Amino acid sequence: MDKIKTYFPELTSLQIDRLTQLWPLYKEWNQKINVISRKDIDFFYLRHVLHSLSVMKVIRFKPHTRLLDVGTGGGFPGIPLAICFPECRFLLVDSVGKKIKVVTEVKNALGLDNVEAIKARAEAVNPSFDFIVSRAVKSLPVFMSWISGKISPEGFNDLPNGVLYLKGGEFSEELAKLRFHQNIYDLSVFFEEPFFDTKKLVHIFSPAAKKHFDKRK
Repeated sequence: MDKIKTYFPELTSLQIDRLTQLWPLYKEWNQKINVISRKDIDFFYLRHVLHSLSVMKVIRFKPHTRLLDVGTGGGFPGIPLAICFPECRFLLVDSVGKKIKVVTEVKNALGLDNVEAIKARAEAVNPSFDFIVSRAVKSLPVFMSWISGKISPEGFNDLPNGVLYLKGGEFSEELAKLRFHQNIYDLSVFFEEPFFDTKKLVHIFSPAAKKHFDKRK
């Protein structure tokens, strides 16, 4: 939490309190339902919370932004982002019911009224969203096929509506297969920890979203 306060000094006392509550909540629930690996639970704030909040170094979502977190697992990046953007709406989906149970219990304990968590495959989700967030649940071409048609091109944020995908390692071949605009942000620019040395945030958006965004400038 000290690192998070340093990197995001603008967080309110309520946001800090809720982020602080995440550790005991996940520690308790992880003993019942394993949603975070044993090797990662000791690095909870670095590898899960701070990694999720890295999205904030690239965009600050405006009120009423609609976000879908695909393959949320235990609630990442959706839960930390929902804490920091209480005026946005978050739908967290995962195909594993036990994981959604943990997410639901955490969001209820924190009083996150801006979060809905459902057991579902991404393909079955109907509403359109401004942004879809995820942490490397599949290769990018497969992921993009899952969420096809679910992003509204007409946005109002400071980036074109699209996908914000947290991914590590080498994935240039995956990007080359996509017929979309792409921006890649190296997270090591924002964070000094070695964990972020190979981590990237990929912003993927359609020509229609770019056209709408350019008209607003």
